[in-house]
Amino acid sequence: VQLQASGGGLVQAGGSLRLSCAASGNFFSINVMGWFRQAPGKQRELVTTITTPSTPNYSDSLKGRFTISRDNAKNMVYLQMNDLKPEDTAVYYCNAQVRPRGSYLYTDYWGQGTLVTVSS
Repeated sequence: VQLQASGGGLVQAGGSLRLSCAASGNFFSINVMGWFRQAPGKQRELVTTITTPSTPNYSDSLKGRFTISRDNAKNMVYLQMNDLKPEDTAVYYCNAQVRPRGSYLYTDYWGQGTLVTVSS
């Protein structure tokens, strides 16, 4: 199972970016999908998750600016980020709880991370 994140880049404060993450491989189903981020010198923190059916859960500090969505048919999760601030600068990681074929258990998988840099 692999998660491939994309969409990061450099944006000015107040701008927007849309991150995408695609899950691929031999699996039966995906439960929760989400995004975490890690700023320089800080621990990785939760940004948002979305369950099946699509019920989102947001970090209180980001609610209203960030929107998560998923396309179950394509095994993808998206993060729309609006009104970006310099403090949003971080590496963003997608995460998914995946049930591989042949297993009855869900396992956490991580994407490689995509860098978002917000300039002031």
